Amino acid sequence: MQAVRLHARGDLRVEDIPAPAAPEPGWVNLAVTAAGICGSDVHNYRTGQWISRSPSVPGHELIGRVTTLGAGVTGLIPGDRVVADSRFWCGECPACLAGNHHLCARLGFVGEICDGGFAEQTSLPARLLHRLPDDLPDAAAVMTEPVAVALHAVRRLRPEPGAPVLIAGCGPIGGLAALVLAAHGHRDIRVADRNARRVARVCAATGATAVTLDAAAAARDVRFAIEATGSTAALAGLLDGMAGGGAIALVGIMHGRLDLDPNILVEREVSLIGCHAFRDELPDAIALLTRVAAEAISLADRDIAIADVPAAYERLIAGNAEGLKTVVRP
Repeated sequence: MQAVRLHARGDLRVEDIPAPAAPEPGWVNLAVTAAGICGSDVHNYRTGQWISRSPSVPGHELIGRVTTLGAGVTGLIPGDRVVADSRFWCGECPACLAGNHHLCARLGFVGEICDGGFAEQTSLPARLLHRLPDDLPDAAAVMTEPVAVALHAVRRLRPEPGAPVLIAGCGPIGGLAALVLAAHGHRDIRVADRNARRVARVCAATGATAVTLDAAAAARDVRFAIEATGSTAALAGLLDGMAGGGAIALVGIMHGRLDLDPNILVEREVSLIGCHAFRDELPDAIALLTRVAAEAISLADRDIAIADVPAAYERLIAGNAEGLKTVVRP
């Protein structure tokens, strides 16, 4: 079968590899129907930060149909349409025993610990699979995992009803956070990004307003913000412009360190909230997408074949995307 494999930092190859063998006990073989390219996939390609096995098939945002069940698997049958939980947790550490699988002491991710979705077929633990409703189109269902990440960030932020929310970064998570906020009734959503085409797409789908971080800082009327750029400069700008008594949810993958004056946090009572992946939001993300499927689909960038993945990585690195999500369609 055809697959994309990451061999080392900067070394991504389209290759013909064997299809998965019969699944191990507790595992399930899938025919992949769609897989989204995540910013963390591109980050790992550029830095090699999370390469724990080589070569590996990336792609942790995937949906597919069950083809074969391993011994002991219950609750699934061949033909079931499913979305994968991206988190590969141990189930034994204190965090896992408390239900915080996203904080597992040995946490890994699909596409790293095991092969992911940039292939025609893959094999995953049955515990990671959630059934999809028949009325949720593939083009929306493939966004379930990043919507869960966005939903987790919004829940961690806990913005007050009616309060303005500023989102720095209109990439997949920032844009989908705007979608989540709009779906929950927030009307004063402000988005800032250098990619004007992405901003326009997000504003059209969510009713958000395009702003600049400089203008937002000057207004100083925002108490709730989401940092989804991974830029320490953007975070510094958010901090400078935050009104008192607010919070910033950090969901971007940061590059570099922040030169922080803690007195800003003390004197204005501003909270910095870390947001890692998601906790138990995946079923809620599925339910939310069934309500806003059309809006979610309008935020997609383009569909590509497996052979086009390396070129898509370079296009995304260059910032040449109009929508939020490039989807691989095996």
